[in-house]
Amino acid sequence: MTKQLLFFFSSVFFFTLVSAQVNPNAIGLRSGGGYNGSFGGEISYQKGFGSANRLEIDFGWTNRRDDFWKNKTWRYNQFAVSGIYHWVFNLTEGLNWFIGPGAQIGFFDDYYNENSGISLALGGQIGIEYDFNKHGVPLLFGFDARPMLDFVGYYSGFGGGAAASLRYTF
Repeated sequence: MTKQLLFFFSSVFFFTLVSAQVNPNAIGLRSGGGYNGSFGGEISYQKGFGSANRLEIDFGWTNRRDDFWKNKTWRYNQFAVSGIYHWVFNLTEGLNWFIGPGAQIGFFDDYYNENSGISLALGGQIGIEYDFNKHGVPLLFGFDARPMLDFVGYYSGFGGGAAASLRYTF
């Protein structure tokens, strides 16, 4: 057990020394699927703080469509704002991974149950990205997962989703 703890803490220490070069600003789209059959997209903005930290703010829309192809109606819509703080670590030149805590507030409509309200969640984000600035192209492409624990809302409990993102860096 002691060797595993030593390995864990030395790995964390090593990754904090090998930090990425974070872009000052990035804006773009994040799109993917979530828990309970939802799908959506977000307008995403990242603001860099130093060489290894940044804040990501996302404005998005999510929906759940259960039998959409049969009756052509959406069951559930949510508009949300998410904020996530990232620590960014370099794997190789241009390839980074990131992790950090976050929160989300949203407004939902459940058409089948005629219910609407506010949702609040806490969670985090972990992902991998490639920075094409190394090749003279101001783009950042990534994949991530965002597990969240909803405290208030339609889907109270643990959930999350995975997404792909493409951002213009400046």
